[in-house]
Amino acid sequence: MSLKNKIDADIKAAMLARNKEELEALRGIKSLILLAETEKGAATDISGEAENKLLMKAAKQRKESAEIFQQQGRADLAEKELFQLNIISRYLPKQLSETEIVEELKKTITEVGAKGPQDMGKVMGIATKKLAGQADGKLISELVKKLLSP
Repeated sequence: MSLKNKIDADIKAAMLARNKEELEALRGIKSLILLAETEKGAATDISGEAENKLLMKAAKQRKESAEIFQQQGRADLAEKELFQLNIISRYLPKQLSETEIVEELKKTITEVGAKGPQDMGKVMGIATKKLAGQADGKLISELVKKLLSP
């Protein structure tokens, strides 16, 4: 079952349950998918990898928005963003723990033969592809920097 079909089924379930907040979040996800499908030059059906990228981007936006709202003392808006983030997270692949990410990064560093901070670009290029959808790029960057520093 594709992501679009899952979202459609969940939208129907949310409508039947009269769950307004969940319905709003699900419709937001569906609109992202529909926009990606109708972009100029895009295929009619987007790949699972492209769907994951869309969801990761949406999740990152919700997380950043919630942080900004909390800094500004708008707990009501932050709560709404966190709720939507929770809904989006249901459809994302399982996120790796920090220790699992570090293990993967150590393997990548060994494969590339990285010696220090000057090799960060090489490591990041491969690591971001390997861990796409399973870890946040910002976290990967911080961990690579930490592992490559003397």
